[in-house]
Amino acid sequence: MLLTVSGPAGSGKSTLAASLADALDYEHVSGGDIFRSLADERGLTPLELNRQAEEDDQIDRDLDRRLRDIAREEDDLVLESRLAGWMAGEYADLKLWLDAPLDVRAARIADREEKAVEQAREETRARADSESLRYEEYYGIDIEDRSLYDLTVNTARWGPEGVLELVTTAVDAYDPADDEGQTPVEGVTYDF
Repeated sequence: MLLTVSGPAGSGKSTLAASLADALDYEHVSGGDIFRSLADERGLTPLELNRQAEEDDQIDRDLDRRLRDIAREEDDLVLESRLAGWMAGEYADLKLWLDAPLDVRAARIADREEKAVEQAREETRARADSESLRYEEYYGIDIEDRSLYDLTVNTARWGPEGVLELVTTAVDAYDPADDEGQTPVEGVTYDF
């Protein structure tokens, strides 16, 4: 089974994806880890690499191509990234979207990255705006459109264990026989 976990920065994607992969004994692939390693390799922060990606579309396209290839080739996998649901498309069995209010996400990021909450809030907002424009330009994706997701969870309402319990309940209840088949998302072009 291929599960995708998507959502904005600080929504709990990495936390859920890692614990879900452990609970199911699946592999976990994180687009965020790939992106941060690309930034480190270039001596940049993720925000700086995001800004560079505004000028160089190959940065996003390479990452997204890798995610789509992994989705096509792997099974028993939790694929996690902002666009995992979109990139996995018809290959995904269940697509999950996590979210939380910006203030909650900024506080989580500030704690994780040891920075001021206001700085994290501004960087998170700038990063989201930058990414949203690129997703629309490159692929015709409206990141605010949640219609492709099977389950959306506000992670400000539950702790990590509660979110994991919600999601594992959904996974356990999933019956592929009830699925009429996934089709590629209309209006989205996978032009890498």
